[in-house]
Amino acid sequence: MKLSVQEFRDWKHKSITLLGMSGVGKTRLSNMLRRHQWFHYSGDYRIGTRYLGEPILDNIKQQAMQIPFIRNLLRSDSIKVRNNIGVDNLQPVLSFVGMLGNPEEEGLPLREFKRRQALYRQAEIDAMMDVPEFIRKAREIFGYRHFVNDVGGSLCELEDPAVIELLEKHTLFLYIQATRNDEIELIKRAYQDPKPLYYRPEFLDEQVDIYMREKDLSYVALIDPVDFTRWVFPRLFHARIPRYEAIAGPLGYTVTSDELGKVEDAAGFFKLLEMAIERGNGNR
Repeated sequence: MKLSVQEFRDWKHKSITLLGMSGVGKTRLSNMLRRHQWFHYSGDYRIGTRYLGEPILDNIKQQAMQIPFIRNLLRSDSIKVRNNIGVDNLQPVLSFVGMLGNPEEEGLPLREFKRRQALYRQAEIDAMMDVPEFIRKAREIFGYRHFVNDVGGSLCELEDPAVIELLEKHTLFLYIQATRNDEIELIKRAYQDPKPLYYRPEFLDEQVDIYMREKDLSYVALIDPVDFTRWVFPRLFHARIPRYEAIAGPLGYTVTSDELGKVEDAAGFFKLLEMAIERGNGNR
């Protein structure tokens, strides 16, 4: 939604959707706001606990069944398996998404990888469609005044207009644009500690073909999962930028990661939003 600064100030129950790559400060900000009467809605937490809960557990059980001692206990119902997903612990979700490549190096075959990618995409869509109801719950049940939607970096990849229309109707989009220094740091961090990612199907197919040609590989099963994830991250990063901008430009506002990094409390966040609105509206 687009607002004037005065309309923003008069907005009694503010609802903000944060856009941007993982690592630009969305969750740090959301955790800080939670201490100041903001309800923190984590898209990835909702995905892991509601929409991918069973597939995640199935994946864990499948791995556990490879250990004879644990397999016997599971088959006799002597033990139960549960995950421990938290807003600050999304490892079960990441482990389910996995990395593409050589199964002997903990990679996933292409068909299975794409199946999980599709499940994740649908789970993210479902989690975003829940936002209006959680805005209501945040206020009417839990008594929070404001609402922050901490979405995954892949929101811009979903290619589902209904999701963007719904979020634009109920929340204000704020895109956190990585500065050049932060871009370098995020790429460096992804190289040092590569994590599973979501890719649009067309992007994935294109990048796999390029990677295999560069590495002179004949089969996807020969791909080094970690090397591919490191190699593809900068390409994914730059491919997402125009997609974020296509949302924030006409529908929301933009701040830099440096500007966000200076925010220390809710009052500072309000000032940042007002500055972004004024700047985005051409000082009208």
